[in-house]
Formats: sequence, structure tokens, C-alpha cells
Amino acid sequence: MRTGRPKRPLVVSREERETLDSLAHRSRTAPQLARRARIVLACADGLDNKVVAKKLRMTPQTVGRWRRRFIADRLDGLYDEPRPGTPRKITDAQVEAIVIRTLESKPRGATQWSVRSMAKASGLSRMTVSRVWKAFGLQPHRTESFKLSPDPLLIDKVRDVVGLYMNPPDHALVLCVDEKSQIQALDRTQPLLPMRPGQIERRTHDYKRHGTTSLFAALDVKTGKVLGQIHRRHRSVEFRRFLDAIEDNVPVDLDVHVIMDNYGTHKTAIIRNWFAKRPRFHVHFTPTYGSWLNLVERWFAELTRKQIRRGSHRSVPELEKAIREFIDVHNSEPKPFVWTKTADEILASIARFAQRTLNTHASTN
Repeated sequence: MRTGRPKRPLVVSREERETLDSLAHRSRTAPQLARRARIVLACADGLDNKVVAKKLRMTPQTVGRWRRRFIADRLDGLYDEPRPGTPRKITDAQVEAIVIRTLESKPRGATQWSVRSMAKASGLSRMTVSRVWKAFGLQPHRTESFKLSPDPLLIDKVRDVVGLYMNPPDHALVLCVDEKSQIQALDRTQPLLPMRPGQIERRTHDYKRHGTTSLFAALDVKTGKVLGQIHRRHRSVEFRRFLDAIEDNVPVDLDVHVIMDNYGTHKTAIIRNWFAKRPRFHVHFTPTYGSWLNLVERWFAELTRKQIRRGSHRSVPELEKAIREFIDVHNSEPKPFVWTKTADEILASIARFAQRTLNTHASTN
């Protein structure tokens, strides 16, 4: 029986693994290099080429190519080889000056560099600056927000919630519960111009407010179905009514694991007493500033993108009708959201980010 050509074992050192882990997380700045690093890491774990290809959604030939390149040239083999073309006119010193200036300074009268301002300050062309920024993954025009959780029980809560997603308990229901409050019923000040061939949909930039409503939702992690209840206010009284609705819709022989955030409405005496009287309900809180761990937030994003953001509603009842219709359509063909990151991966990512924040803060003081 033929077993195929034997493959040379792929073994990485501790230093190489650290470098590969760093490269594997550059999915935005260097996606091709990140993919190659993930291939090598998977092969180093002893996985077969076909298994790696299926796991990373690529062909076995691609896996084999970068496996061979790494074995032959180690880390250098993951980088693209120089290609023939016009000799580069800009020197290494000029490239370094652009990168350092971008990272360590700001233009006068502005908060970030633009291609034009950097080209004027450096005396190089806008295309040259653009290419240097692209090569080093620099995007001064972009910014993102973050908030590190100060929760002293961060590790325990992450492991608890992620454990429910990746290894749910038997004979139990896992529900992600939260409310989307202050949803505004907005109507444009002038009629909408619908999409036509060669012309996108148009609407006025200003709008009229017709009131707000709040949606309480519980996402079944296993099936993807959503139980929703709409109230004009979002106090603990309304939240208790929603919990009563959950209890009425869950079979009495099942335990219920409820994942929710630390919003004040969820921790009042009336809510604590409600859970205390129902031992089959088990509460799991996400970490402080960690509501992104709650899968129902992903469903809220779908609701916003598909219905609320571009919707035009002339009254609160009209908005509530649209939300109920969205829930009905979703529940007619529900698809569960699949959680893929383990608790260890999440905590390692948070640790790296926290260390970078500390290092940056220390260097600026």
C-alpha cells in the first residue's frame, strides 16, 4: 500500500514560534504573511497538509509550498522574493525617515499625516509616500477605539462565557440576553429617491425624530433563534417582564444559562430576587466593558445594518412593527453564530494589547 512521499518533519524553535505568532496576527497589515505564518504553525503542531488546508480553507498545494519554503529558508522563506523591475530610486535612509516621521511626529496644525502633507514635508512624491506606508502597514487616517477591562474577575468570566459557547452543558439552554435601548424612529425630511440603474439610493442627511423604543432580546446560542420583547422604557420592571417571557417559552425540564452584561438594570433587587426564586436559571456576567463577549450584540448589529440604519419610520409603532418583522424573518430560517476563539487565545490577545499599551505609555513619559 502506497502512503505517498514521506514529508520532512517541521520543527520550530521557541524564538521562531514567538515570531510566527506575531506574524499570524497581522491579518490587516500583512494578510498574506499572516496566512503563511498560520500554515507553518499548524504544520508545526503535527497536522497533515490536507488537514491544514481544510482548516485554513486553502489548497494542499499551497500548504505544501510554504511548508517546503520554511524548512528550506526558515522565517526568510515566508517573505516574497524580490521581483525584477525598475531599480528603486528612494534610499533606505529616506524610507526610514518617512516611517519615523509618521510614527513619532505630527504635522503642524493637524492630528495626523496625510499623503499630501507628508510628501510636501519630505520632498518626495505622493505615490512614493503611499507605497512606503503600504509596505509598512501605516494608515494615519484610520483610528479605532478600545477599552481594556479593569474587572478583577476578567479571566474567570472570559473562561466561563467562552466555555458555554464552545462546550455547552447537556440538558440546558444557553441564552445571550441584552437590550438595545433608545432605538430612534427616524423619518427623512424629504421623500427617498430609490435606486436606479447607474444611480445609488439617495436620502436627505437630516431627519425628524418621532420617539424611541427599546428591544429586549434573548439569542439561543444553539439554534440562533431570538426571543424579543419591545418596551417603551428599559427599567428593571420591563426587564423582569422579559424574564417572565423567557421562562414561559423555555421547557420546564431544561436548565437555563443566561449570559448578560453588567448594566444596572440587570442587578437590581427585583431581578436578583427573580433569579433567586428560580434555581434552574444560572446567571453568567460578561466582564466589565466586555459586552462584546455577548453573542446577542452580533445579532443587534445585523438588526441595525439590515433594518434600522436605512429604515424610515414615521412613528414609534411603525418602527416596532419593522423590528418584529425582522425578528419573524430571522426566526423563519435561523442560523447560529459560531464562536471560534478559545478563552486562552482571547486572554493572550488581551495580554499582548495591554503590554503594548503599557510600553507605549512608559515611552511617552
